Amino acid sequence: MAHGYRELAGILREGIHRGDYPPGSTLPKQADLARDYAVNIKTVRNAVALLESEGLVTPVRRRGTVVRSRPPMRRLGMERYAKSNWKFGDRVAFVADRETNGQTWHRNDQTQTVERLTAPTHVADALQLEPGSEVYARARLVRHEGQPTHTLTSYYRAEDVAGTPLADPSPGPAGRGGGFAVLTLQGLEPDEITETLTARMPTPNESAVLEMPVGEPVMVLHRTTKTRGGRVVEYAEGIHAASRFAWTYTFTMPD
Repeated sequence: MAHGYRELAGILREGIHRGDYPPGSTLPKQADLARDYAVNIKTVRNAVALLESEGLVTPVRRRGTVVRSRPPMRRLGMERYAKSNWKFGDRVAFVADRETNGQTWHRNDQTQTVERLTAPTHVADALQLEPGSEVYARARLVRHEGQPTHTLTSYYRAEDVAGTPLADPSPGPAGRGGGFAVLTLQGLEPDEITETLTARMPTPNESAVLEMPVGEPVMVLHRTTKTRGGRVVEYAEGIHAASRFAWTYTFTMPD
């Protein structure tokens, strides 16, 4: 019985979710699918392209259409920033996420470049700086088992972090307790965080850096960190491969 490409994609999608085609396995050859489902090769190609756009499969040269692994990391919400993690320990946010998921981490999982530059307009606005002010930009790339998961660029007022570990591009967190601990030692203890999440398709550069398949969106994080007195001490922008994270927030309901 002949099928349209959407119907065929539905059959294959159901098979992937059911475990007929486990992560890392390959779908049957397109010619075999065309024969088994009484459709032409174009229908099969369109069905596979639809699954690829959903991030379920990806073409791999000399292997075929490979089913992608989709074990999203549970990314904590407020709990990942708990002061007990970084004031009295060495669990920076991405380490807290890893440990919650039972995953290991290594210092070289996070690499970074640090640059002193004139603040872009939106960064100056976020840090409540005058136009033309200088900031430090600390751009991180985080990997898990060799695969990139996300990037995060934090911007700081130059006078807040000059000469501190936050201006050091060595791999890994910025010393024991990471950036929040560094700010605390500067008399700028973080106390309030505002996060905004949006979704969009990635730029070509983001796709390349995060090694993403065609058709997968990114989750964009904007984070503003303030002291108890309301002074902004960090503005950060993160780009996350959407299929690699599940965002979880637990909070007490306000009165």
